[in-house]
Amino acid sequence: MFKKVIDWVKNLFWSKEIEISIIGLQNAGKTTFVNTLSTGKFQEDTIPTIGFNHRTVKKGGVSIKMWDLGGQPRFRESWEKYCRTADVIIYIVDSADLGSLDISKTQLHQLLSWPSLAGIPLLVLGNKNDINGALGEEELVKVMELEKIKDRRVACYSVSAKNSVNIDITLKWLSSIETKNKKGK
Repeated sequence: MFKKVIDWVKNLFWSKEIEISIIGLQNAGKTTFVNTLSTGKFQEDTIPTIGFNHRTVKKGGVSIKMWDLGGQPRFRESWEKYCRTADVIIYIVDSADLGSLDISKTQLHQLLSWPSLAGIPLLVLGNKNDINGALGEEELVKVMELEKIKDRRVACYSVSAKNSVNIDITLKWLSSIETKNKKGK
């Protein structure tokens, strides 16, 4: 009870900081997601991320430091480096590209096998739910074998970064995460 009161008082005067790493295969919509979170608008002319993009955005009392990592094969080995200091790993899947789901699942589980990433919460976003044939949350959980992940908090949402569908639910989930030592300023 006392801890809850202290946390409530801290939140009145200090903002919460959260660091997230956003990963997934190329063309999954990672940069579109970051842009939508940052500006609230879809930008048509998004170019592929080469290496990484870094952005900090403030949403209410939460300051979100985002690492948007390139999804091309040559950048996947660096994912672990950027994820090990994150409070949350966001894995974005193109839920309408059924042909890339096996590769996406393999890359996710390979990443999560790194001991340095043990316990870091995982948020899987099935992006592009505005496209006919896109998988919903239940289908994505099954195809990505998310039920097999037991060593961390896991959530999965169906979103459209383009149309801002379920971005609010994503933000609510992110704000519920306990950060490592980045509370307050």
